[in-house]
Amino acid sequence: MPMRWTISHDERLVMVTADGPVTLLEIEAYFDALIVADAQPYGKLLDATTMEARLTDADVMAIGARMSAYIKEQKWEGGPAAFVATTRINREFIKRFINLSASSREAKIFQTVDEARRWLDGQMR
Repeated sequence: MPMRWTISHDERLVMVTADGPVTLLEIEAYFDALIVADAQPYGKLLDATTMEARLTDADVMAIGARMSAYIKEQKWEGGPAAFVATTRINREFIKRFINLSASSREAKIFQTVDEARRWLDGQMR
């Protein structure tokens, strides 16, 4: 699977790696895993340095709609999110995701995992 994640309840942290072609189905599976694990409020670090977003505009809108529904209907309290993206295409996708998610959480894009982790650690204190 192109998206892999670990959920640490002790650290209240979700570490995600997106490697290769990522589709709407993989993103939905990730969202489902967060709900099942009750990890929505945890900090999240998503490493998208080798991600190939395979999403149509309709897919991106579906992701935004799903996030909005989580926030509105399920009172999703998303934790801070640090994204690592080194290509223009991935940065643009992540910016669209952040803008469409309608979440009040802190979210930022970084060039390296180390930078993202330092920022995320600071947000979670």
